[in-house]
Amino acid sequence: MEEPSSAARRPRAGTEATDEPRWHASLAAIGALILYVLLPQRLVFGPAWFAPIAVLAVLVPLSVFAPDRDDETRLHRIASIVSIVLLNIFNVLSVLLLLFDALSHHAKGASGISGQRLLLSGAQIWTTNVLVYSLWFWEVDGGGPWQRSRARSASADLKASFLFPQMMVDAQRVRCVDPHWKPLFLDYLYVAFTNALAFSPTDTMPITRSAKMLMLVEASISFVTIALVVSRAINVI
Repeated sequence: MEEPSSAARRPRAGTEATDEPRWHASLAAIGALILYVLLPQRLVFGPAWFAPIAVLAVLVPLSVFAPDRDDETRLHRIASIVSIVLLNIFNVLSVLLLLFDALSHHAKGASGISGQRLLLSGAQIWTTNVLVYSLWFWEVDGGGPWQRSRARSASADLKASFLFPQMMVDAQRVRCVDPHWKPLFLDYLYVAFTNALAFSPTDTMPITRSAKMLMLVEASISFVTIALVVSRAINVI
């Protein structure tokens, strides 16, 4: 993707630009980091400080130099994706460590984690999974926040990866729907939460292969986490 010029950053005629601030996604990333470092050491890859340093080294400069996603460069977009990849890797490693713990023959797992602590750790990993994939959905839909900000509405975005309910109703007939509605981060957080809880799409459908694969991986991680935690916790308790 070419770096957007100053002229290209201006909204097209007849469109309404929608700001895509980074702070709400940054809060989700920080929340995921906090949940990760609060896990038992056995479920953390390497030193507890390693993940925060790695992610914040990318996230902090982004928040300072590109606080609005509708005014970013190609380098900013790459750095944003890198931060999500790092969060995703650390969370998957926690799931693998949880799997190793669950398959161990120790009465309380390889690390001696109690049943109650195991349930809490599972909830932390599951919630981190939701936060990470809400960031993924926000990043990939419609070519990214910068591209979405230039569209007149979500329905006018020809590169959309998700079909939201607001895109399937006639705004002229249903007054509660804004004709210029566009999804923001909270919409993707909702999609990630319902997909992780139901193991399938609910009211928002993936319409591209990349979106479908992201939802598939998120639901798979969610299922494995819940299955491992419930089975192991029952055995320990």
